Amino acid sequence: MYLKRLSPKIWKYVAVALAGSLITTFVLQHEDTPAVDNTPRDYPAIAADGILRAALEYNSISLHKEGDTLSGFDYELIGAFARDHNLQVDITPEMSFEKRLEGLATGKYDLIANGILATSELKDSLLLTIPIALTKEVLVQRKPTEENDSLFIRTHLSLAKRTLHVVKGSPSILRIRHLGDEIADTIYIKEVEMYGPEQLIAMVAHGDIDYAVCDEQIARAAAESTPQIDISTDISFTQFYSWAVSKKSPALLDSLDTWIEDFKQSRKYQKIHRKYYK
Repeated sequence: MYLKRLSPKIWKYVAVALAGSLITTFVLQHEDTPAVDNTPRDYPAIAADGILRAALEYNSISLHKEGDTLSGFDYELIGAFARDHNLQVDITPEMSFEKRLEGLATGKYDLIANGILATSELKDSLLLTIPIALTKEVLVQRKPTEENDSLFIRTHLSLAKRTLHVVKGSPSILRIRHLGDEIADTIYIKEVEMYGPEQLIAMVAHGDIDYAVCDEQIARAAAESTPQIDISTDISFTQFYSWAVSKKSPALLDSLDTWIEDFKQSRKYQKIHRKYYK
């Protein structure tokens, strides 16, 4: 539905992102990966197989390509975990949050290895690791064109009756609903299935939509190449984010938690963290 409405300026951005995702899928996935049996695996089965199947969102923080090199905070962390446990990693870039959740539930993925905000709703359906890093959600909008620009949001009260675009199924939806309760007015939410946060940011920058809600670190990275956007309005408080595994994988959760707790004390973690969280 959004394909017909996109301006010509954004097509290049979207095409590059999609091409990058397809290339990464080709590079990372094993040609001989066996079909899954629709049952989530726990750590003993993963260790016996020797391959950990992980889903990551393709973005400037979690996973992306720099020339011929794959990079990303979560990509480097999951690689370090795999090396320390004598595992190979089969990574699938998946832009849809809902499809990542579905893949975890059906056993297609063992792990969602990118930032998930720990909401009570998600805690009911997933096992979340101890915190990986800190983040928060911000409002992405265009900078004002004049002093009294009616589109520019300066306070949360001005969000009343506005439409905020988010990735479909995003945990930020719950926070926006709570924010609507706090200002005692309606904030409309438009869930977008086709694109990830960076595509939503590009749509704001080029005027296809007015507002999006995204992870602050992704928004900051995008702001370096799209100076027309403003990301100064916080939507959530600073929160911890975690990785997620199936409720049927408690041993995998224990292995991840033990490793994360130790690894976060290391210089290697600090170096990786500084590289992506400036």
